Amino acid sequence: MNVTNNTGGTGRLVETDAGDARLTWHHADEPRLLLAVSHGAGGGIEARDLQALAAVLPGHGVTVVLVEQPWRVAGKKVAPAPKTLDVGWRGIWPSVAGPGLPVISGGRSAGARVACRTAVELGAAAVLALSFPLHPPGRPEKSRAGELLGARVPTLVVQGGNDPFGKPAEFPEGAYELVEVPSGDHGLAVPKRAQITPEQVLGIVTDAVVTWAGTLG
Repeated sequence: MNVTNNTGGTGRLVETDAGDARLTWHHADEPRLLLAVSHGAGGGIEARDLQALAAVLPGHGVTVVLVEQPWRVAGKKVAPAPKTLDVGWRGIWPSVAGPGLPVISGGRSAGARVACRTAVELGAAAVLALSFPLHPPGRPEKSRAGELLGARVPTLVVQGGNDPFGKPAEFPEGAYELVEVPSGDHGLAVPKRAQITPEQVLGIVTDAVVTWAGTLG
């Protein structure tokens, strides 16, 4: 079933064991990769970084699929438990893997955790983690580094320099790349006093992903 959403595209509902998810496709003319990327627990695919990736990457041979998890499609305001998020992600995977392209599994915040947890199981070619929540704010002892390190595929982390869920310097050594957004918070927003504009932030994000994606495959 195709439905029009408010993010500039037409989404297709996909049934999963956690409810219906919505996939919004942004096609590259001659794709060599596909990025399936989802939102976090506090917002949807209208996030500026996700929309920027959907606008820029198709011009570089990467089809982008913005994935709305079932809880968002159902109109709920609170995300379910991580296991339920994983169920929804597993449910959409056959649809994004169907075109036969290598699939980058991606997400921001909670969506990044889902991508890392399921990468090996689903056969993801790589993982894109936007604002990976390394720990709850103020609780560095509650580390989720194991999820990130457990992805075991090429991984790019794009992290705000002032992210309360984990600043770049807090990340452990590992087989992943990390790009810092100076002064960025968990939403990659920067304060007005910062020496960087919101537009430059989005440029950092898209340039980093384009460059990294060029090394894949």
